[in-house]
Amino acid sequence: QINNPKFTMKIAVLFALAGSAAAFAPGASQKASTALNAITDMPGATMPFKGFDPLGLATLGSDSTLAWFRAAELKHARVAMLATTGYLVQAAGWHFPGMLSSGVSFESLSTMKPFDAWASVPDGGQQQIIGTIFLAEIITEAKGVHYTKGGDLPTIVFPPIEFSSDDPAMLKVQQSRELNNGRLAMIAIMSFAAAANIPGSVPALVGNPMF
Repeated sequence: QINNPKFTMKIAVLFALAGSAAAFAPGASQKASTALNAITDMPGATMPFKGFDPLGLATLGSDSTLAWFRAAELKHARVAMLATTGYLVQAAGWHFPGMLSSGVSFESLSTMKPFDAWASVPDGGQQQIIGTIFLAEIITEAKGVHYTKGGDLPTIVFPPIEFSSDDPAMLKVQQSRELNNGRLAMIAIMSFAAAANIPGSVPALVGNPMF
């Protein structure tokens, strides 16, 4: 079994992960305690999973690393909320009027599975979508002091929306709500995609005409 390439690759990955974790290991127990305190004080650390970090990701690196993790979670949460809302709107039969391109109508896209709908978008349209995402990412990463160096977390770029409160306590509540809704949306959109492409993979959605 040791000569099995897949087994050898798994062992190599495990050693690599162990080595990367060891690189940040000084004062491991103290660091883990500090990291746990940090995440329990951050927005989003709410019941019933307050301080939920089973893999100890908060201990991988410095405060800058933790800030990067939080920014990544926030971005994925917002994208997932948009994706979930878009999926439900399309599945309910609501769509833009007219044609996306010659031969491809918005109505036809609304009847397709997610990956099929993406494949039906012309190459030029796909490039515009990817380019817009890339531009938004560049703008959020280049604004002022970077969040890994103490700056503000990324904000929505198109359009710039600001609903946050001036009261620090209320702001933390609003941030926690956004993160928790985004976490649920990440689970939801993964479930929707699985149900649409792997029949029976999500029992709760079996027989639902939207999937």
